[in-house]
Amino acid sequence: MIDQKRDFKALSIAVLTVSDSRGEDQDKSGKLLVARLQKAGHNLYEKAINRDDIYQIRATVSHWIADPAVDVILTTGGTGVTGRDGTPEAITPLFDKEIQGFGEMFRVLSFESISTSTLQSRTTAGVANGCYLFCLPGSSGACADAWDKLINQQLDYRHRPCNLVELMPRLKEK
Repeated sequence: MIDQKRDFKALSIAVLTVSDSRGEDQDKSGKLLVARLQKAGHNLYEKAINRDDIYQIRATVSHWIADPAVDVILTTGGTGVTGRDGTPEAITPLFDKEIQGFGEMFRVLSFESISTSTLQSRTTAGVANGCYLFCLPGSSGACADAWDKLINQQLDYRHRPCNLVELMPRLKEK
């Protein structure tokens, strides 16, 4: 539910596509996420494409985590179970805290679309240095589901009864 008495707070969001085979022209999922976040009123901080290499992924994401101007990082790709899928291995060591319910909820919602194939997704989310990170599958359908059914509401300060944005001032508390 949207509380119209609250003002929308635009966030600065970085998008990383992880793929060995896609360039900017073929990057449907990254473009979809950029379009969705901008339509919602958020700002694109930066968009990048990395190949499926744990250290390149980690370097890009670490750079964004260290920048206080970045509020959220969305990655797409590399969450499957093949030998080259390494996004969770690259990202989860950077988490200060994992948001376990995100992956669980994503797989429940994804079951509606792709049935038991959802068990192949290692979608995850967490917090690092006060920045939210969401690791999404490479499928544009999965990215649309994740944004439309989960992320969009949680990144909207007006969403009630609670949302991730209202927790941002407290993420770095010790």
